Amino acid sequence: MQSFRLSMVPTCLVLAAGLILSGCANTPSDPTAGWSPEKLYSEARDEVNAGAWDKAIGYYEKLEGRAAGTVLAQQAQIDKAFAQFKTGSKIEALAILDRFIRLHPTSPALDYALYLKGLVNFNDNLGLFSFLTRQDLTERDQKAAKDSYEAFLELTTRFPDSKYSNDARQRMVHVVNSLAAYEVHVARYYAKRGAHVAAINRAQQAITDFDGTPATEEALAILVQSYDAMGMTVLRDDAQRVLRKNFPQSPYLTGVTASQTKRWWRPW
Repeated sequence: MQSFRLSMVPTCLVLAAGLILSGCANTPSDPTAGWSPEKLYSEARDEVNAGAWDKAIGYYEKLEGRAAGTVLAQQAQIDKAFAQFKTGSKIEALAILDRFIRLHPTSPALDYALYLKGLVNFNDNLGLFSFLTRQDLTERDQKAAKDSYEAFLELTTRFPDSKYSNDARQRMVHVVNSLAAYEVHVARYYAKRGAHVAAINRAQQAITDFDGTPATEEALAILVQSYDAMGMTVLRDDAQRVLRKNFPQSPYLTGVTASQTKRWWRPW
């Protein structure tokens, strides 16, 4: 019996070794194992140019590990954030950018990181204009628009001569206009339902926070309409004087209500 046990030991070891070798044989090899960081980055850029975003992300992740602590690794982080953005993974893209901005405050690519952060939120903010498809804006959160503006503001303040700053300034104007339009939309929503105090508050906020935007005209018209509905004639006349002075050709001065006229942002 003892000799039987001894004879079985080497057989078990052979079987175990065979299983291990079999498992190793099935493990796929990494074709990038011998690539330099420069080649990895070059291949990632080729995939970006081909629109293969997911494959590019994989290369950037490998590059971050192999070239950790280098400028190339920093560039890979930002490029990966852009690739995540292009695949629709905005949360992941913003997380990468926030981490980059926090860990690399002196990076020469910081202006681009701020610009890209603003751009990711700006494109999410395009949902503000879903009212072009008649979606109720009161259901939308304005955080993305405000975050976009803050990122662009930091970029243009800290890096006024950056090649990204001019575009950022133009996008800031768009964001401000859309935020003002949102406030006026909410004011109109309340006015149509007879909630005139709430309508007045939102219209005044639009005028105070976003003076000079196209939406100011309708905000003043809503004030006139709501004050009139509440019998507050003195305030109504004051609002109407301001409307007439700033928008002498306004259709609201001819008796058209805020709910009847065509919006500045609506193509029909």
